[in-house]
Amino acid sequence: MIALTLAEVAQAVGGSMHDIPDPQAPVGGPVVIDSREVRPGGLFAAFRGERVDGHDYAAQAVADGAVAVLATRPLGVPAIVVDDVQRALGALARTVIARLGTTVVALTGSSGKTSTKDLIAQVLQRLAPTVWTPGSLNNEIGLPLTALRADDGTRHLVLEMGARGIGHIRYLTELTPPRIGVVLNVGSAHLGEFGGREQIAQAKGELVEALPAGADGGVAVLNADDPLVRAMAARTTARVVLFGESEEAEVRAEDVRLDDGGRPVFTLRTPSGCAPVTLRLYGEHHVSNALAAAAVARELGMPTPQIASALSEAGTLSRWRMEVVERPDGVTVVNDAYNANPESMRAALRALAAMGDAARARGGRTWAVLGEMAELGDDSLAEHDAVGRLAVRLNVSKLVAVGGEPAAWLDMGAKNEGSWGEESVHVSDAETAIDLLRSQLRPGDVVLVKASRAMGLERVAQALLDGAGAEGTR
Repeated sequence: MIALTLAEVAQAVGGSMHDIPDPQAPVGGPVVIDSREVRPGGLFAAFRGERVDGHDYAAQAVADGAVAVLATRPLGVPAIVVDDVQRALGALARTVIARLGTTVVALTGSSGKTSTKDLIAQVLQRLAPTVWTPGSLNNEIGLPLTALRADDGTRHLVLEMGARGIGHIRYLTELTPPRIGVVLNVGSAHLGEFGGREQIAQAKGELVEALPAGADGGVAVLNADDPLVRAMAARTTARVVLFGESEEAEVRAEDVRLDDGGRPVFTLRTPSGCAPVTLRLYGEHHVSNALAAAAVARELGMPTPQIASALSEAGTLSRWRMEVVERPDGVTVVNDAYNANPESMRAALRALAAMGDAARARGGRTWAVLGEMAELGDDSLAEHDAVGRLAVRLNVSKLVAVGGEPAAWLDMGAKNEGSWGEESVHVSDAETAIDLLRSQLRPGDVVLVKASRAMGLERVAQALLDGAGAEGTR
């Protein structure tokens, strides 16, 4: 964070100083919400959670080097007292970003946000110092914490913005006003909470509404292949850039294919030229993510050949997103267990199917270990049934559906689509799935593990790798 005095922090957040001997003491270290992450010169924001109250750790935070605590009451240690710590954290981020000359790039979408954010960050890092959202910290707490990591040397700030309702993204853009806004897609994630795709589109489009106007102002980077996203062009006064495989996209992919390992290969075409790209990521869905990153990089001055080179060298920065690890015995584990919705589930299955040809060539099979896709509301049964059917249509050797009723619907869809009823098995929990896989996997097999975060199916992937001497992500 840029150096601010405690007095300046108090002014920014509208707080009052208590037990502070020197209001001019500088805060130059990180702002954290976990007292174990306190560093000398930093600020500790004390949140009250369901199980833990950060105020109870204020004294230890100061002892470990925090200059002060952002709190809702005096604590007997240097503190800036506010009515709402979350709002204060956002106000502090807004103040810091206003003082910096950094370009804020914000992105949203129903799926692919984190992977795309990681791609954008890795490409822009080649141009100038870049700070980006770690993992999926894309809410009203995670976003300001990320913004507060920026300092005087930061030239690009890449922020993932999530939404669970109307107005959420608008609030985030008020904290960190973007110059470039990227909308990836409008899918089924959180469909049960929003009520329909049109409502999801309304929420996602708040990003482009926040962009500054004028040819030299904001830029809305929109997916030309998604009609609901493309329609957002009418909701912004910023300049619009389209990406996708459509002929009308300014930044597009041509001659798209998957190599034997399931990695996308394509030609990147922009108004200034074309160049070949071979991604290190798995699955054709990453082509769209890469195009979004390319469009942002081009807007910030990177030539097309350099963009293609950067994309071809970019990897996965966030855990449990199509992590591909090959065990010494030849079994490949694809850990995509961080989260799931119908669109990302279909994309992962297609990536597994693309890897299947190579697996069969060495005598292996493909396994899809799938769990519940949460927050689908009334569409849950139909969407789970459809995913189960798709697994069979893609010739996945075996579906292992893990969990309760939604998993039963996955299994039902696969069995109804299949010929013999042997295409799928339903198990009650992760431990049963692990036992099944350990007893039946053989060299050459490829195992995909995917479900919504609450299912915790990363335990299955980890159990398959523990003790196997896996060689790491390939």
